[in-house]
Amino acid sequence: MYRSLAALAVGVFAIGTDTFVIAGILPAITTSLGVSTTTAGQLITAYALSYAVLSPIMAAVTARWPRKRLLLAGLAVFVVGNLVTVFAQAFGLVLASRVIAGLGSAMVTPASTATAAALAPPERRGWAIAVVMTGLSASTALGAPIGTALGGITGDWRATMYFVVVLGVLAMLGVAVLMPKVAPPPAVSLRERLAPIADLRVGLTLGTTLLVYTGLYTVYSYISLSFDRVTGGDGTVLAVLLLVWGLAGTAGTLGAGVLTDRLGNRRVINTVVIVAALDFALLPWTSRYPATAVIALIVWGLCGWGALPAQTHRLISTLPAAAPLLTGLASATVYVGVSLAAAVGAAGMALAGPYRLGLFGAVLIALALGCAELAHRAIRARSATADTVLTGARSR
Repeated sequence: MYRSLAALAVGVFAIGTDTFVIAGILPAITTSLGVSTTTAGQLITAYALSYAVLSPIMAAVTARWPRKRLLLAGLAVFVVGNLVTVFAQAFGLVLASRVIAGLGSAMVTPASTATAAALAPPERRGWAIAVVMTGLSASTALGAPIGTALGGITGDWRATMYFVVVLGVLAMLGVAVLMPKVAPPPAVSLRERLAPIADLRVGLTLGTTLLVYTGLYTVYSYISLSFDRVTGGDGTVLAVLLLVWGLAGTAGTLGAGVLTDRLGNRRVINTVVIVAALDFALLPWTSRYPATAVIALIVWGLCGWGALPAQTHRLISTLPAAAPLLTGLASATVYVGVSLAAAVGAAGMALAGPYRLGLFGAVLIALALGCAELAHRAIRARSATADTVLTGARSR
């Protein structure tokens, strides 16, 4: 199990770096391609939307593939997509390349989390998911800051994308060497993959994830502008801030996995959502000064990434037999949120400017708390009904 989890984390690390590094080099892309900031933000939307739409489709198409073959194929597509990004000169081609890279990510990430959940015993499932998700949060702690710094030091955002390509190749080697052969789960059609959404418990849990990550990424998509009072437009300073955020996110992911196993997912979800909403409500003021900006980013990282293992655990606990389907839906929902966030952030900047994006994010995150409680009540109601039926059957 440990070797498999390490291999899965390596691949997710490479994909996570690509997911988060674009926001750090957005101003350089804007200048190089001669487009506006909001237009360049479509690169984030294209990548995330590609992932969200294609994730369940590719899961159905590749259902019978051995997991190792699927991971290697997905990483290969991911590398090709980023190579196109490196060499494309027109914005339209760069946009198309993000769709290709998103396809590769859609093949890898859901398979990684589902495989982790399948490998671990029930009492260690939250921890196993957290280990794989640590690859994603570690990419924010190391991959995205290094990539952002490379773009700032070289003055060329394409150097950052070269870095992503190298990570993708290294991830392929890691999976090839460390990952043993893992049989595919039973084949499931696309209709069956989407069927759990009709379950109120699942729908509300996914709704919580959607609101949380749309709120979080409303700011992150334009973080280079939202925090430029602290960075002064210096890419290296922004990279340091991203490093702080990423380290906190890594700690939040691991800590939330352990706490979820001990305390249950409701306490973890509600706590991190409440604290994140307060943190974002204060961003218009805390993002003005270096010390308060660092504190805000630490809280953001801890709570933002702490929500994901707990939310995934809630989904799997609700319908354990559908764990592979649910983890795929959870990942796709996060990316739907990311794609929506770029549009929400663009609208927010037009209405109130980049420094007040945190207020828009706070509203969405606060709404997620209500959705999370509705999900909890739906889960309890279904559980109570099942217990009543079971008790009646035993009495007869």
